[in-house]
Amino acid sequence: MAQPNRPLSPHLQVYKWGLHMALSILHRATGVALGAGTLLLAWWLMAIASGPEAYAQVRDCMTGWLGRLVLFGFTWALMLHLCNGVRHLVWDTGCGFELSTVRVSNQLVLWGSVILTLVAWGVGYGLIGG
Repeated sequence: MAQPNRPLSPHLQVYKWGLHMALSILHRATGVALGAGTLLLAWWLMAIASGPEAYAQVRDCMTGWLGRLVLFGFTWALMLHLCNGVRHLVWDTGCGFELSTVRVSNQLVLWGSVILTLVAWGVGYGLIGG
Protein backbone atom coordinates (compact mmCIF):
# COMPACT_ATOMS: atom_id res chain seq x y z
CA MET A 1 0.00 0.00 0.00
CA ALA A 2 1.43 3.36 -1.00
CA GLN A 3 2.04 5.98 1.67
CA PRO A 4 -0.01 9.13 1.06
CA ASN A 5 2.04 12.28 0.70
CA ARG A 6 0.49 14.31 3.51
CA PRO A 7 1.95 17.30 5.33
CA LEU A 8 3.17 16.51 8.81
CA SER A 9 1.97 18.48 11.80
CA PRO A 10 4.81 20.30 13.56
CA HIS A 11 5.88 18.92 16.91
CA LEU A 12 5.41 20.94 20.11
CA GLN A 13 9.13 21.70 20.18
CA VAL A 14 8.69 23.83 17.05
CA TYR A 15 6.36 26.29 18.74
CA LYS A 16 7.58 29.14 20.90
CA TRP A 17 5.83 28.87 24.26
CA GLY A 18 3.95 31.89 25.41
CA LEU A 19 1.32 32.91 27.90
CA HIS A 20 -1.43 32.25 25.34
CA MET A 21 -0.42 28.59 25.14
CA ALA A 22 -0.20 28.25 28.91
CA LEU A 23 -3.63 29.82 29.35
CA SER A 24 -5.09 27.49 26.73
CA ILE A 25 -3.76 24.46 28.59
CA LEU A 26 -4.82 25.93 31.94
CA HIS A 27 -8.33 26.50 30.60
CA ARG A 28 -8.63 22.79 29.90
CA ALA A 29 -6.97 21.81 33.19
CA THR A 30 -9.22 24.10 35.22
CA GLY A 31 -12.23 22.57 33.50
CA VAL A 32 -11.11 19.16 34.78
CA ALA A 33 -10.36 20.62 38.23
CA LEU A 34 -13.83 22.17 38.37
CA GLY A 35 -15.32 18.77 37.62
CA ALA A 36 -13.38 17.26 40.53
CA GLY A 37 -14.29 20.22 42.74
CA THR A 38 -17.96 19.61 42.01
CA LEU A 39 -17.53 16.27 43.79
CA LEU A 40 -16.45 18.22 46.89
CA LEU A 41 -19.56 20.36 46.57
CA ALA A 42 -21.72 17.22 46.32
CA TRP A 43 -19.97 15.78 49.41
CA TRP A 44 -20.70 18.98 51.32
CA LEU A 45 -24.37 19.00 50.26
CA MET A 46 -24.82 15.32 51.17
CA ALA A 47 -23.22 15.98 54.54
CA ILE A 48 -25.65 18.83 55.20
CA ALA A 49 -28.56 16.53 54.36
CA SER A 50 -27.13 13.66 56.45
CA GLY A 51 -26.98 15.48 59.75
CA PRO A 52 -24.65 17.25 62.16
CA GLU A 53 -22.10 14.44 62.51
CA ALA A 54 -21.51 14.15 58.75
CA TYR A 55 -21.38 17.92 58.38
CA ALA A 56 -18.84 18.20 61.22
CA GLN A 57 -16.61 15.69 59.42
CA VAL A 58 -16.68 17.73 56.19
CA ARG A 59 -16.19 20.98 58.10
CA ASP A 60 -13.17 19.58 59.93
CA CYS A 61 -11.67 18.35 56.66
CA MET A 62 -12.21 21.63 54.81
CA THR A 63 -11.06 23.96 57.60
CA GLY A 64 -7.61 22.37 57.90
CA TRP A 65 -4.69 23.84 55.97
CA LEU A 66 -4.92 21.23 53.21
CA GLY A 67 -8.68 21.70 52.83
CA ARG A 68 -8.29 25.46 52.60
CA LEU A 69 -5.55 25.05 50.02
CA VAL A 70 -7.83 22.81 47.93
CA LEU A 71 -10.70 25.30 48.27
CA PHE A 72 -8.39 28.19 47.33
CA GLY A 73 -7.23 26.26 44.26
CA PHE A 74 -10.83 25.47 43.36
CA THR A 75 -11.72 29.17 43.63
CA TRP A 76 -8.78 30.18 41.44
CA ALA A 77 -9.66 27.49 38.87
CA LEU A 78 -13.23 28.78 38.79
CA MET A 79 -12.12 32.39 38.31
CA LEU A 80 -9.53 31.53 35.64
CA HIS A 81 -12.07 29.43 33.75
CA LEU A 82 -14.60 32.27 34.05
CA CYS A 83 -12.22 34.97 32.80
CA ASN A 84 -10.93 32.82 29.95
CA GLY A 85 -14.50 31.87 29.06
CA VAL A 86 -15.46 35.53 28.77
CA ARG A 87 -12.47 36.06 26.50
CA HIS A 88 -13.58 33.14 24.34
CA LEU A 89 -17.06 34.66 24.10
CA VAL A 90 -15.49 37.88 22.81
CA TRP A 91 -13.41 35.85 20.36
CA ASP A 92 -16.59 34.14 19.14
CA THR A 93 -17.75 37.54 17.90
CA GLY A 94 -14.64 37.75 15.73
CA CYS A 95 -12.97 40.45 17.84
CA GLY A 96 -9.71 40.45 19.74
CA PHE A 97 -7.48 38.35 17.51
CA GLU A 98 -4.85 41.05 16.89
CA LEU A 99 -1.54 40.17 18.53
CA SER A 100 -1.52 43.27 20.73
CA THR A 101 -5.09 42.57 21.87
CA VAL A 102 -4.26 38.93 22.64
CA ARG A 103 -1.31 40.03 24.77
CA VAL A 104 -3.51 42.43 26.74
CA SER A 105 -6.28 39.85 27.16
CA ASN A 106 -3.72 37.28 28.36
CA GLN A 107 -2.73 39.63 31.17
CA LEU A 108 -6.36 40.51 31.93
CA VAL A 109 -7.32 36.84 32.22
CA LEU A 110 -4.35 35.98 34.44
CA TRP A 111 -4.50 38.97 36.77
CA GLY A 112 -8.28 39.10 36.72
CA SER A 113 -8.46 35.52 38.00
CA VAL A 114 -5.97 36.25 40.79
CA ILE A 115 -7.77 39.45 41.84
CA LEU A 116 -11.22 37.83 41.71
CA THR A 117 -9.95 34.91 43.82
CA LEU A 118 -8.49 37.23 46.43
CA VAL A 119 -11.67 39.33 46.49
CA ALA A 120 -13.85 36.22 46.90
CA TRP A 121 -11.73 35.00 49.81
CA GLY A 122 -11.61 38.47 51.31
CA VAL A 123 -15.39 38.69 51.20
CA GLY A 124 -15.69 35.15 52.57
CA TYR A 125 -13.50 35.97 55.56
CA GLY A 126 -15.18 39.33 56.13
CA LEU A 127 -12.06 41.30 55.25
CA ILE A 128 -13.80 43.11 52.39
CA GLY A 129 -17.21 44.71 52.65
CA GLY A 130 -17.40 44.26 56.25
